[in-house]
Amino acid sequence: MRTFVHGAAVWGVACPQRPSRVAGVTMAGFRVPDLDALRMVPHPAVTLLLEFGAGSPVVDDAAGRQQRGSVVAGPGLGSGGAVRAWGENVECVQVRLSPVIARAVLGVSPADLDGAVVALDDLWGREASRIRERLGDVSSWQDRFALMDALLARRHEVGPPVDPEVAWAWHRIVASRGLARVDGLAAEAGWSRKRLWSRFRSQIGLPPKRAAKLVRFDHAAHRLVAGQDAARVAADGGYADQSHLHRDVMAFTGATPATVAGEPFLAVDDIAWPSRGTPAKPHVSRDLRSVAGRR
Repeated sequence: MRTFVHGAAVWGVACPQRPSRVAGVTMAGFRVPDLDALRMVPHPAVTLLLEFGAGSPVVDDAAGRQQRGSVVAGPGLGSGGAVRAWGENVECVQVRLSPVIARAVLGVSPADLDGAVVALDDLWGREASRIRERLGDVSSWQDRFALMDALLARRHEVGPPVDPEVAWAWHRIVASRGLARVDGLAAEAGWSRKRLWSRFRSQIGLPPKRAAKLVRFDHAAHRLVAGQDAARVAADGGYADQSHLHRDVMAFTGATPATVAGEPFLAVDDIAWPSRGTPAKPHVSRDLRSVAGRR
């Protein structure tokens, strides 16, 4: 376990030694003695937080609701900057699920989460409690990651997949870092715009344009954290100008680009998610020719 120090934040961070057997799954482990009102910055993944320590994390959402313990939230959690996490003596495994596989793993579509932070007990019932107990019983982080990987692989194997066209459109957006022309995705996939927009929203949890904006923001935010100039980030990231970047960052986080550049939620990524910059290959191996060939 490595130590992450960022301002007043001092966290223990663990990473799996092996990649998940399920493409689109990444994990990290955290031990945080004092989690102080951490701003949850939107990310283009479904977030699954499984706690097992002496303390219990608390997530305050935008509607003023509180969720304690293990939770799940759809892509874009924290939009507007109103979601905070806090707690003492928190130990947890955080899983990031590509929205393409989230429906199979969770048993519900990310759209069914309706932008809220949902208690895992409400989705998985007694299984959520059993997972917490098993995570607490094992002594090493690698054993915890292996336990979680086996669980996620089992659920993914029996869960319903998304449509190949939807998976293809999502991966096009991710591969382009949010710069793909979403209006052309339906035509390339051989679907009507209405059909793609409807299926994408119901299966991924966001409409395509919102998904592209989120992916673009995520890359821009991490470049800001890396200390890159905001004007260069805006120019390279497909923004009209620096003020456009500023508005986008404010809309997603409720904070200025300068403030976001110092957020520990983002700064820890180089340790917790070292392969973050390399998109996972689609778990549904389809290119445009194979999708179109089914017509």
